[in-house]
Amino acid sequence: MAKTIFEKIVDREAQADILYEDDHILAFRDLAPQAPTHILLIPKKHHSRHGAVPAEDHIIFTHLFAAAQRVARQTGLEKTGYRLVINNGADGGETVPHLHLHLLGGRPMNWPPG
Repeated sequence: MAKTIFEKIVDREAQADILYEDDHILAFRDLAPQAPTHILLIPKKHHSRHGAVPAEDHIIFTHLFAAAQRVARQTGLEKTGYRLVINNGADGGETVPHLHLHLLGGRPMNWPPG
């Protein structure tokens, strides 16, 4: 099976504007931003989507959300607010089959989304 673009970014086979990295998570700017600040946070270990993460790997959600909090602080988004989004499956808007969290901010967010 071919690597996803996110796996290539983790393996440094594709370039990205990386803002944060630790042992478990990589955060980088989205190439097609939907807000003035649009950052993707991905686990380095591949999971195809939120719904496919096995119970033994659920700690990855803690790592994702903790990293999102750090990146929100780092970029100043915690001052005005931000939105976190995980898309799961085609109807959820998923376009890359690799678990990822969108950190969106820099403008007011509408509700309901989509």
